[in-house]
Amino acid sequence: MSEAAHPLKTDLWNGLRGRCPNCGRGHMFRAFLKVADKCDVCGEELFHQRADDFPAYLVIVLVGHIVVPLILHVEMTYQPPYWVHLVTWLPLTLALALLLIQPVKGAVVAMQWRLGMDGFAAFKKRRESLAAEVAVATQGAVAAQVAASVTAEAPARV
Repeated sequence: MSEAAHPLKTDLWNGLRGRCPNCGRGHMFRAFLKVADKCDVCGEELFHQRADDFPAYLVIVLVGHIVVPLILHVEMTYQPPYWVHLVTWLPLTLALALLLIQPVKGAVVAMQWRLGMDGFAAFKKRRESLAAEVAVATQGAVAAQVAASVTAEAPARV
């Protein structure tokens, strides 16, 4: 599909949901953080992804921006003992990190797919050439329909 048929937000949403960035129906992951070699619905190859540690860095930043202000607010307002901080913030931090890592990795892989990064470059060129061929074929079909309707109407006017 062409980029015009695939808005950026659709690709990111598919990645966040763990779906194939191409069709939006197949599963991107075969295990918790293992990306499938290809989509089980459309066959799009996904093994080219090189997300590496970037999703983990993003999750650390996100969780830090959520938890640290909460910790500071609770400390400044209530001044609880350290054990309360430990039993409150450690599980929250762990839960947020585990809940966010797979969607964030899916979004990173979807962005790599969208931008044609790493091994996705050849497949992006193929998608773009297919989209151009479809556009040309569609324009040709429309032109033929217009020509047929003009020739069909021409004798009626006389």
